[in-house]
Amino acid sequence: MTKLDADLQMLKELTDANGIAGNERAVREVMKSYIEPYADEITYDGLGSLIAKKEGQADGPRILVAGHLDEVGFMVTRIDDQGFLRFQTVGGWWSQVMLAQRVTVITREGKTITGVIGSKPPHILPAAARNKPADIKDMFIDIGAASKEEVLEWGILPGDMVAPYFEFTVMNNPDYLLAKAWDNRIGIAIAIDVMRKLKDEKHPNILFSAGAVQEEVGLRGAKTVTRQVKPDIGFAVDVGIAGDTPGISPNDATSKMGEGPQIILYDASMVSHRGLRNLVVETAEENDIPYQFDAIAGGGTDAGSIHVSNEGVPSLAITIATRYIHSNAAMLHRKDYENAVDLLVAVIKKLDADTVAQIKLS
Repeated sequence: MTKLDADLQMLKELTDANGIAGNERAVREVMKSYIEPYADEITYDGLGSLIAKKEGQADGPRILVAGHLDEVGFMVTRIDDQGFLRFQTVGGWWSQVMLAQRVTVITREGKTITGVIGSKPPHILPAAARNKPADIKDMFIDIGAASKEEVLEWGILPGDMVAPYFEFTVMNNPDYLLAKAWDNRIGIAIAIDVMRKLKDEKHPNILFSAGAVQEEVGLRGAKTVTRQVKPDIGFAVDVGIAGDTPGISPNDATSKMGEGPQIILYDASMVSHRGLRNLVVETAEENDIPYQFDAIAGGGTDAGSIHVSNEGVPSLAITIATRYIHSNAAMLHRKDYENAVDLLVAVIKKLDADTVAQIKLS
């Protein structure tokens, strides 16, 4: 790989780090290393979420920009006598994208061991079964061990994390980036860069950029982060669905990579706040920042937890159209990421006490 610029190097380090729900420490350390130079203070909630604070105006409203640290993955649940690992999915997986994929098992001591997801080969299945997706419960992880004893000697035990494996790749068109865990390391990158861009800028509020834990298993870290921060306004930054691949109709998904960040109108976890949504749209148009609307009948973001925390928090999800999420490799467009950062920076500069008060009444 050719030498990466500073932004791409950060994205590579974030996506290369392994961190399924409940095991986010490695990702949190990468986030901390990048955001610490721009933060006045870094704290943590009781579950391990990172919260970076930058004070623009001491008595100003409290603004939360939250990405989530965790990625979808697996957990070892049992080691059979032949040395194969049985596992539990952690986060949502579609069985058709799992078979024959390379994974990394991480032991309690931090040792990494390569494995591959296997199942009974189709050649020995009845014809009817051959045409059906394999059941996840029938899959296993093969780490090239001859016995259970050998697996134990390598330090693997039930409860250990298993993460998808993929190498960060800049495509032939350098705006197209392929990596594992864009869901949601791109949100973490946005949270870092928003604080970085406001480092020497005035803003009439207190900014909190957070890396929340355990989003993929129920938006859990966002609940504890919001209780700790007590924000007046909340943004979740995450991935969304790209509707620009073959077979997807406008009735399925409308967003396209490269046409700007998505402003989520509705998903299964929340209805976007009207007043905050209008401010974001107006700001995008004033600054010639491209954007797209999207609505997702299923799924949700950390905004779903943020908006119903404490006494209620006007919230909005701003997402990046991404192909092939919840698989070993996903693709997004670099300019969507950069425009999302610019949009949030411009919005945060507007969020003074009067504006926030008006939003809450809208």
